[in-house]
Amino acid sequence: MYIEQLYTNCLAEAAYYIESNGEAAIIDPLRETEPYIELAAKRGAKIKYVFETHFHADFVSGHIDLARKVNAPIVYGPLANTNYEVINAKDNQEFKIGKLTVKVLHTPGHTPESSCYLLLDENGKEHAIFTGDTLFVGDVGRPDLLDGHMTSEELAAMLYDSLNKKIKALPDSVIVYPAHGPGSACGKNIGKETFSTIGEQKKFNYALKDQSKDEFVKELTTGILPPPQYFFEDARINKEGYEPVDTVIDRNSKPLESREVEKLLDNGAMILDTRTADEFQKGFINGSINIGLNGQFAVWVGTLIPIEQPLVLVTSPGKEKESVLRLARVGYEKVVGYLNGGASSWHKPLETIHSINAEQIKDFDHTVEVLDVRKPGEWNVSHLKDAKFVPLADMPSNLESLDKNSTYIVHCGGGYRSMTAISLMKRDGFTDLVNVYGGFSAMVNAGLEMVTEELVG
Repeated sequence: MYIEQLYTNCLAEAAYYIESNGEAAIIDPLRETEPYIELAAKRGAKIKYVFETHFHADFVSGHIDLARKVNAPIVYGPLANTNYEVINAKDNQEFKIGKLTVKVLHTPGHTPESSCYLLLDENGKEHAIFTGDTLFVGDVGRPDLLDGHMTSEELAAMLYDSLNKKIKALPDSVIVYPAHGPGSACGKNIGKETFSTIGEQKKFNYALKDQSKDEFVKELTTGILPPPQYFFEDARINKEGYEPVDTVIDRNSKPLESREVEKLLDNGAMILDTRTADEFQKGFINGSINIGLNGQFAVWVGTLIPIEQPLVLVTSPGKEKESVLRLARVGYEKVVGYLNGGASSWHKPLETIHSINAEQIKDFDHTVEVLDVRKPGEWNVSHLKDAKFVPLADMPSNLESLDKNSTYIVHCGGGYRSMTAISLMKRDGFTDLVNVYGGFSAMVNAGLEMVTEELVG
């Protein structure tokens, strides 16, 4: 038996490779197929099945391309109606991978078709369960992605039954391999680990504690942040099918000269600058949005930019195709090309951003406001005294009360999101913005006065 978790930090997503006796299966692959094909070839195995736990909303799965390239069937659980050929497995149906058995457990709740895959070892003993978005470490999948079709309360009630009848009934020793880790918007507060056990989750996961269905539904449906709008489009794409990713990459990796980009901008295109915050602040094109490849790039693109928005890319040298691929992972295919030669080839003067160390905040007049652009959970735990909370995920709608001609000091947790926020604010007409190197963690180390959770409560 061989199991490998292929974790992608950008999406906080885990795909899985299972192998026995030269046969392999892939669970929830990302859109690029090479990592799975190359791993199987390296290990001398043939991919026999491509398993999907549900219609993913936060990324476009690679199941269709992968299945075509390796000539393997796609397997979903019950209720997964697609526009392409799949095996719709029945509840408790079994599939053989060498000497291993994969058993389908239909676990509706996150979505109606959501299913887990229980892996039985060579002796038929329950070894691990691949839970998709049904069960995370410390959390469970959000039940609000079928707006207009099923209510959050209806799905949460289904999830309660799935967890109590299917998941909690498993032995404590069974390893839990979820589809997502911390940072994913598919749960409310996913734990920092990317795998666990049933026994550990029974002890520490709020969703698996002994409680009534009504109590569970209330807790699960309270405090859920709105899903990024691209979720609904990605779920549709995964259900209906898509173009081969190789075709998308070839079409979207088009070099553009400076004057061509200017004409595209005049016709409604937007510049997405995928360089690091440090690179961006030293020189960027007016109106650009900075979302760096070095952070949760796809998540923030999907949160802040409409999926139909035409994009021109500005990247670090050699990062053009990577930027196109990582956008395609989440269904962003309206890339018209990239600026050939990067920002330095732009025919007009570039703009810059001023950054300061955390200690330098003390040098500013007390009338200069500090803007905290982190997530609500981070703000509630601790924040700078007298700071104003303007979460990045809600920009630019939460900027209406601010004066575009005033000076603002902007910070996040570590410096990645604050530059994104500043780029959005600059695009929205703000003129005097200052970034904080190292973000909130640096501010804490500098001894700035904080309001802690105890004081908040």
